[in-house]
Amino acid sequence: MTRFPAALLCFALVSAPALAEPLPGGSVDSLLAAARETSPDLRLARLEAEAAQERIGPAGALPDPFLRVELENITRNGTQNATLSPSRVGDTKYLLAQPLPFWGKRDLKREIAAAEADQASGRASEAWSDLAARIKTLYAQYWLTHRALALTQENIALSRQLEQLAQVRYAGGLAAQQDAIRAQVERSTLEAEAVGMAAEYRRLATALNAMLARPADAPLATPEGLRPLPTRIDMQALGQRLGASNPQLAIEQARLDGAEKNRALAYRNNFPDFIVGVQPMQVQDRGDAWNLMLELNLPLQQGTRRSQEREAERMAEAAAARKEALGHRLGGELSGAVADLDAARATEEITRNRLLPQAELTYRSALSGYETGRVDFATLLDAQRQIRNARIALLRAQAGQQQRLAEIERLLGEDL
Repeated sequence: MTRFPAALLCFALVSAPALAEPLPGGSVDSLLAAARETSPDLRLARLEAEAAQERIGPAGALPDPFLRVELENITRNGTQNATLSPSRVGDTKYLLAQPLPFWGKRDLKREIAAAEADQASGRASEAWSDLAARIKTLYAQYWLTHRALALTQENIALSRQLEQLAQVRYAGGLAAQQDAIRAQVERSTLEAEAVGMAAEYRRLATALNAMLARPADAPLATPEGLRPLPTRIDMQALGQRLGASNPQLAIEQARLDGAEKNRALAYRNNFPDFIVGVQPMQVQDRGDAWNLMLELNLPLQQGTRRSQEREAERMAEAAAARKEALGHRLGGELSGAVADLDAARATEEITRNRLLPQAELTYRSALSGYETGRVDFATLLDAQRQIRNARIALLRAQAGQQQRLAEIERLLGEDL
């Protein structure tokens, strides 16, 4: 008797289906978490950044040494056939040599490669910021379409009630038949809008799945809510964060650093590079002598080097100008996005606290007036449209704030 409950419990545990992972789409965070793991664009940028990091070490490494073997007098003054045996030729020279760049050139090449790696890392951060902003914007539209579709369905049900009310009044001789017809036309119009919203909802779901590298028809969770908005925005603090964390500015700063190192390397190329080596000599089976070798190039093409230096100077100046221009442009975009966010916030406040209550009051008054015969049906329908438009405007203002917030965070390169 004591074994039966335990066996039953084991059977239940084995036969119970595994808990399925929650679907993405219920919130922005769920979509962003999925994108971090599955986005091919993000994976590509990260792999390129890792590859660029691997180029730093080799850039500053010494060149490979080389070995040279010289066989002299391979016929021993015509006393034997030609041979390649070091013990049978006149003498054999071995040269083991190592190229040595002038002091400081290796460090500069390493720093140039590090600057290029920083650019690749910045591009990876930029790829994520752009991807996250697109997901946040699409999610706001996804949420808006879902809520607008639900609101339209509610209005369709309300139109049916108004149609029934008009038919009752028409049957009692209190209203014209056109009232019921108008209600049917209104309902048909709303049903057509609902079809378009449903198609838009599916399109947005397909776009979100594409960003997550999921099948186009993969299921997504129903959008539950929006992210909280910041209560206060300090433009001075945002400007500082823009300069410190914007991926595009980081890329341009790395490009400027690389250009400055290239300029320093161009000036350092006025100094010669060296090759040092040791050269033992073999005569038959014995070592006969040792030589030391020092070789250096002579930087005599001064016209070429002056052109290379001027090129490096102009490239450094261009990189500085590009970064400055980008900073001004991004600052303007940030100010515009903040202004749009404030406008959307004000629109929501007006719609929620003034327009929507007024529309609801108008509708209740029109409904009461129609039931008593003091208001015609056209006025009632117009009041219904006003309250529906106010609710849609409220949803659009909320979604608009999320889109402006996404734009601000894209510029900052991080969440606000």
